[in-house]
Amino acid sequence: MPALRILSPRALPTALASFLAAILRHTAQQQGRTSFALAGGTTPQTTYAALAGPPLRAIVPWHVIDVFFGDERAVPPDHPHSNYHMAMKALIEPLGLPAGQVHRMHADDADLAAAARAYEAILPDRLDLLLLGIGDDGHTASLFPGSPARSEQGRRVVPARAPRPPFDRLTITPPVIAAAHHVVVLAAGAGKADAVRRALADDADPVLVPAALARHGTWFLDTAAAAGLGAIP
Repeated sequence: MPALRILSPRALPTALASFLAAILRHTAQQQGRTSFALAGGTTPQTTYAALAGPPLRAIVPWHVIDVFFGDERAVPPDHPHSNYHMAMKALIEPLGLPAGQVHRMHADDADLAAAARAYEAILPDRLDLLLLGIGDDGHTASLFPGSPARSEQGRRVVPARAPRPPFDRLTITPPVIAAAHHVVVLAAGAGKADAVRRALADDADPVLVPAALARHGTWFLDTAAAAGLGAIP
């Protein structure tokens, strides 16, 4: 069983933000620079806002943090469905991070294979901190159940297809999750409860429930997302 932090929906964003801030600060003190890969979707928004606001923004040395992304949709960077757009509004712009520290996935490029290779070239060999989410189907990043990307072992960034729009994506692959020094998974809401239960079950199959790839991480759950955990054998 991974490390679990189960909190009320109200307490979850601030608790997670404090946890992330502590990791970023410690790693920066130890190494000088830190890599932080962001989760997309809507769930992390309030956590990013807490990171960017007082008092946490003052304890993280943001000038030595390089920001990456775990996945991106094939939409322009100002599109409402863009993970980059969400992160810009909630975290990057409020912190005033310079463009050189923010490494966007160019999933809106016409050649997704080339965009994947380009991102792979700048992605650290081992991310210091990787924040992931989980979908109601058990996906994480843009690794969907049964997808070829979920089974990729050679490449670290690949094009992927989602079962719903926006269909085309770029995503990190299982080796990136396995190599990351700190992996943190965020899940909130009753709609995630069954996926969380399946991902954390002893017999979880990462092909069917890709979020199980992050079982070794620290999982931050609200009480609704954790509701099914009593069913784990």
